[in-house]
Amino acid sequence: MNAQSGTLSSASAGQPAGAAVADWSPYAQRDGHPFDALYASLLPEIARLIGLYEQKRSALIPMAHLFQEHEGYVSANAMAAIAYQVGETPATVESTVSFYTLLYRKPVGKYVVQVCRNLSCLLNGAEEIMDYAREQLGIGHLETTADGLISYEEVECLAACDRAPCAQVNLEFVYDLTRERIDAMIAAIKGGTYEIAPLAQTAKPGRTWRVEQDNGRKSAGGMNVESPNNAGGIGDRSGLVMFDLIVGKAQYESRSNERLVHETTLRPELSENGHH
Repeated sequence: MNAQSGTLSSASAGQPAGAAVADWSPYAQRDGHPFDALYASLLPEIARLIGLYEQKRSALIPMAHLFQEHEGYVSANAMAAIAYQVGETPATVESTVSFYTLLYRKPVGKYVVQVCRNLSCLLNGAEEIMDYAREQLGIGHLETTADGLISYEEVECLAACDRAPCAQVNLEFVYDLTRERIDAMIAAIKGGTYEIAPLAQTAKPGRTWRVEQDNGRKSAGGMNVESPNNAGGIGDRSGLVMFDLIVGKAQYESRSNERLVHETTLRPELSENGHH
């Protein structure tokens, strides 16, 4: 909290929409500011949502959907406003919003195209459909076209296996995908004639709406591997590189239930590269 301005976090004047730092304050109404005007207009609905639950914090996710419906994503200002309304910290709100893939913390396109990549769809040609969609849009997974119109994502099962391969556009089902249907969909979206309504868009999207989390220092167990998020590291599906990090180190062995750590006779021989 900035003591002089009353804002929940500091931000420079004229900060563009979609910036990662909130500059909204419940204590200072800014005339002509688009978020402040939106917040004021949503107060009756916010009060209604909170009134549905015994605890204010239960309205956190419905309020996130409410702001996303009007902004196109859950902005930093929206998360600050939600935190104020439900009596939680901004960190609690962001940690909740970040858990759900259908809540966006960065602007997305007016049309979010989500192609199913699960088993039934793959068996019915989804891989070819995804390749073709990426080629026609000129973007990849979790990316948005330069005009900010279409965001593309490959998702897990959409529960429409009898109509595979399938997709959702702004959460509306599109069944029995073919190259021709992909072409028709893209043409209709670009021509403004697509039957599915566009999402709100109050800030132009960047290339991706992915929020990178892996910028800080990792724990000791995650050092010296290509990907600390993979137990063995990329290219080491066996996990032996990670295993070698703890073998012979008492501080790790004492906390491990892995039989190979404690029963040395079970360990494989060292390979030519020095790994077990």
